[in-house]
Amino acid sequence: MRIALLLHLLSDVVWIGGMFLAYMAVRPAALEALELPQRLRLWAGMFRRFFPWVWAAVLLLLGSGFWMMNRMSIVPGTVMGMASIGIVMMLIFLHVYFAPFARLKRAVAAEDWKSGGAALSQIRVLVGVNLVLGIVNIAVATLGLPR
Repeated sequence: MRIALLLHLLSDVVWIGGMFLAYMAVRPAALEALELPQRLRLWAGMFRRFFPWVWAAVLLLLGSGFWMMNRMSIVPGTVMGMASIGIVMMLIFLHVYFAPFARLKRAVAAEDWKSGGAALSQIRVLVGVNLVLGIVNIAVATLGLPR
């Protein structure tokens, strides 16, 4: 159980920490320092390197989370809440990966900066939503559900 919890927490750190870094530090710095073509190339390259880690985190979160739930005689509402939020986050990630990220890669390859900017804008919004959900999930894990 402790190893499953460790894998679960490390996966959270990678995914939520990566989103926090991208949203709160890389994005503002890229806006200040780079023109749109360079900014889009940076994001496409960064996501290409980060998303395999997110895939691993998603698989470990699902596997470890459901394994730990299966070991419980009664699954508390807090755990069900965390699982529900986590599943929504995973669905958002799947959409980001297969839709706007795919469009971003195609746009950068074709040097279609307008389409790339639109795809990146959609990714930004969805990553922001997922970041908030991830922080809420951490709060639920530590504080429980409101009564």
